[in-house]
Amino acid sequence: MIWAQSETFRAPSYPLITHDPYFSIWMNHEVPTRSEASHWTQQNMPIRSMVRIDGKPYRLMGESPVYVDAANHLRTTLTATHTNFVFQQDNIEIQLKFLSPLLVDDLDLVSRPLSYVSWTVKSLDGSKHEVEIYVDISGAASINKRGQKVTWEKGKFKDLEVLKMGTQRQAILKKSGDDIRIDWGYLYLAANTNETSQTYIGRNEDAMDAFANAENFPTEIKHDESPKFKNYNPVLATTLELDVPEVGEVNRTVMLAYDDIYSVEYFGKKLEAYWKLKFDSMEELLQTAEKEYAQIAQRCNSFDAALQRKATELGGEEYAAICNLAHRQCMAAHKIVKDEEDNLLCFSKENASNGSMGTVDVFYPASPYFLYLNPELMKAQTTPIFDYAESGRWPWAYAPHDIGLYPIANGQRYGGGEESEDEQMPVEECGNMLILAAAIAKVEGNADYAKKYWGTITKWAEYLKAKGFDPDNQLCTDDFAGHLAHNANLSVKAILGVESYSMLCKMQGMDAKAREYHKQAEQMVEKWVKAAADGDHYRLAFDKSGTWSQKYNMIWDEVLGFNLFPQEVVDKEISFYLKQQNRYGLPLDSRNTYAKLDWILWTASMARSDEEFGAFVGPVYNFLNETPSRVPMSDFYWTKSGEMRSFIARSVVGGVYMELLKDKLR
Repeated sequence: MIWAQSETFRAPSYPLITHDPYFSIWMNHEVPTRSEASHWTQQNMPIRSMVRIDGKPYRLMGESPVYVDAANHLRTTLTATHTNFVFQQDNIEIQLKFLSPLLVDDLDLVSRPLSYVSWTVKSLDGSKHEVEIYVDISGAASINKRGQKVTWEKGKFKDLEVLKMGTQRQAILKKSGDDIRIDWGYLYLAANTNETSQTYIGRNEDAMDAFANAENFPTEIKHDESPKFKNYNPVLATTLELDVPEVGEVNRTVMLAYDDIYSVEYFGKKLEAYWKLKFDSMEELLQTAEKEYAQIAQRCNSFDAALQRKATELGGEEYAAICNLAHRQCMAAHKIVKDEEDNLLCFSKENASNGSMGTVDVFYPASPYFLYLNPELMKAQTTPIFDYAESGRWPWAYAPHDIGLYPIANGQRYGGGEESEDEQMPVEECGNMLILAAAIAKVEGNADYAKKYWGTITKWAEYLKAKGFDPDNQLCTDDFAGHLAHNANLSVKAILGVESYSMLCKMQGMDAKAREYHKQAEQMVEKWVKAAADGDHYRLAFDKSGTWSQKYNMIWDEVLGFNLFPQEVVDKEISFYLKQQNRYGLPLDSRNTYAKLDWILWTASMARSDEEFGAFVGPVYNFLNETPSRVPMSDFYWTKSGEMRSFIARSVVGGVYMELLKDKLR
């Protein structure tokens, strides 16, 4: 296991449970006794742990109970799949580890909404010790508002003790939006019967107080009494006993999981999570997951080490730390489901923005992550957009922005939706979809996927050919400072979208059409270089001298092997950007000092030397390491103060994998 590099990195927030936009729990402090775990929306969702060492209790996670001393915290480290809190107390070392086994190339595993929490305990003085561990998870993970009523039950499933909680009403898929939490389905805590000493479902303070005072858990109320959460603050809790030998270590593990029953609504049909292809119930999943834990942990260790090694080789230890932190966050902003024919679909949620579902300009920046790790999940995100565009419902000649408001995908909700062209993003989304179709073909070595949607792809290519070079005053993904006509970076996207179509034509033997669109792209580049030129750099907009912007879209010219833009254009931009940086990175453009983290890493991948790449990466690392905004990795922040502007826990951080993707496609 490679922990060493991450020991020097203070993440703004540490991932604990990271599976989908609802089951996403974080610790906003490196010392886990100084904060409470919370959902990515920043609503408290406590996970608490204590330990009793030779009769004396200490806190390992959580601020309560305050009368119990916190164990001495040594360090917190993270890899792509693990977060590890290390303590040393009373001649005992304790490692509290959270493992979300997000091995993206394994669809069965990555779609399981289940994390492992483990404790590794060893003696430091060569003596035996009696140790008991306490852990609970708040029922807040199963509600949206504190006034909701909850029910619970406990039982045995073969060799497991299983605790379960959910709302009484179970209003499945009855609400959608951004700042909401799930209030249907069931939260689970499970542990091996042979390792648990007590289990409990009930009031949180009663559970913690009993453990702190070495007493048995109190009598539980019946689950059918359905107390309001705010009146009871219920938890699922268990204790684990272990005898620590003079030499060697002892391990204990529990599982935390969530069965959402139905995950999304997709054009009127309720769809189940993909893991249900293999398992008929959560109890079956829990049993299999418990048996596979050792193997899964080893696979995750191997993945973590390989990613650390490769990212360090390509971009240095700071780049590797950024990739590690982005991994679980990116995946946790998605839900993997199966349709009625058991086909794979993957939906992003536009977290901390407007809650849009399957947003094209959200999965576009995240695409390097999926193209690098598993292109099947990239196709599973673009397919709903293609299908929607071909359904007869989408009325416009360009690509849609989204397919709904998470978790309800019944048609675009953003802007004018299906009703008007207000606030649509024609060039942006057409360019995104064509570039991604070409990237999928590049990764797979064929255009088979694009063939399925060829009529739509051709229509969007024709749109870009006609209107993409000099975009009119329309919305684009970077319009934080307002709409902008003649957008030079958006024009780059359109040009590369046209060339993407040429490439897809060529891969299918359509040589004449490929030559036609390639010539069009070349002519557009020639015009662009003249129209955007502004001395030692290129403009934000063709008609605005003295301005500049990151031309991050240009990275696809190299990644996809187009080589349309002269190298001197890229070199001039990179040289100019390096002079515009602030302490925490390169601003998005000349209009303000805020930055987009994902785009900085795309721009960095346009650099020609390791030194230049590192010069872009270093300030981003400093932002994450020093920001006072203790929230899951913001991608939109101020480059002078390091404070977040907005946007947290978003999937777009998958864009930091661009350098890894570039290396893969060389």
